[in-house]
Amino acid sequence: MIHPTRTNLLLLKDKAVSVADSMAILKARRQALIREFLGAMAPFLDSRDEIRRDYRQALQELHLSEGHEGRPFIESLVAISERELGVDILEKNLMGVKYRDLTVHGQLVRTPDQRGYDYAGTTPHLEESIFLFEKIVEAMLEIATYESKLKRLGEEILQVTRRTRVLEERVLPKLRRQIRLIGQYIGEREREAYFRLKRFKDKRERKDQALAAARFSGTPGARPGIPQRPRNSGRR
Repeated sequence: MIHPTRTNLLLLKDKAVSVADSMAILKARRQALIREFLGAMAPFLDSRDEIRRDYRQALQELHLSEGHEGRPFIESLVAISERELGVDILEKNLMGVKYRDLTVHGQLVRTPDQRGYDYAGTTPHLEESIFLFEKIVEAMLEIATYESKLKRLGEEILQVTRRTRVLEERVLPKLRRQIRLIGQYIGEREREAYFRLKRFKDKRERKDQALAAARFSGTPGARPGIPQRPRNSGRR
């Protein structure tokens, strides 16, 4: 229990103001994070839908090319056109939120003359399926970047929301309740002090009136507040 003094009351009020300011900052941060989250969500969903469509079409073209060239011929082309991709993973910072970003070296989607075989001897179905699969790999790497960013932003939004709710639902109401109780205690103490001071003032006024009445009562030589001894009429 906090001692109900004016100093503690002022300290609690300052603390409540600080908590309210912190809540405002956290809410502003949460709104900014939500805007970034929604801004990254749209291209992420679009890329997933595009990958789904391209993958369906690529499988259809691959099945058609298998009917014309045969699987052994396609596997030999795959071995000829195989290559390695260079990928750099970098850590980035967005409003204090760290996430990983991917950077791909080189061009993923190649033209037919860059694949290392004579494309004149293949069917358009095979070339279209290869093009779509390379496009899918490029889109999946982009999705990996968005997925890491969205995951970290989502975790930060949840953490900021929990902190805001703790301050708003627990800390600030407790401070306001303590401020109200201390204010009521100090108010009652001031009313009691005022009542005692008034009673003392009333007594003092009545005493002063009694002294003034005794002073002007007409008794010669009488001093206010001191009883006079009676005089004897004769000697014994």
